Amino acid sequence: MLFTSIFATISVVNDRREGFLQSILVAPVPRWRVVMAQALGGTTLALLQGLLLLLLAPTVGIRFSATSILLSIGVMALLAFGLTNLGLLIAWRMESTQGFHAIMNLLLIPIWLLSGAFFPSTGVPGWLAWTMKLNPLTYGLAAFRHSLYFDTTANAFGEAPPWTLSMLITGLFCVLTYVGATLTASAQTN
Repeated sequence: MLFTSIFATISVVNDRREGFLQSILVAPVPRWRVVMAQALGGTTLALLQGLLLLLLAPTVGIRFSATSILLSIGVMALLAFGLTNLGLLIAWRMESTQGFHAIMNLLLIPIWLLSGAFFPSTGVPGWLAWTMKLNPLTYGLAAFRHSLYFDTTANAFGEAPPWTLSMLITGLFCVLTYVGATLTASAQTN
């Protein structure tokens, strides 16, 4: 979902280059609606991809209840929305797709690697543990894991932040990236 959410926003850069963005910018529509429409479009794409993979989870032995699947879908939607808005925040400022790819890869790889997706935060050096704690994707991933394994007490991924804290930070990430993307879009004139 991470890469789908982010790279769904490259259409903003392409629309600018092809002149389509200019017609959107002069339309009598508030910028927050334009950003919301773009964010919901990217969120939908990423969520559909995530749902496909979630449906395949039982084939690798992951068992979940109706409650855990509904919670997991909600967390996936939040994550996709926040990450899409992060992509929009960058895309609205970029003039070329090459620049967008360079900046997003420079940003995405560390976020991805330091989210706890590959290794738990337990046992890492102190400076790396703090870097992981500052990463909003760490909390989104923790919320997803808590939701997916909602009916169990398994803690196979090290010391994860509590579910409520993870959801709070993930929600805050969504709000901040949406506001940032909206402010960036509002400042654009062409």
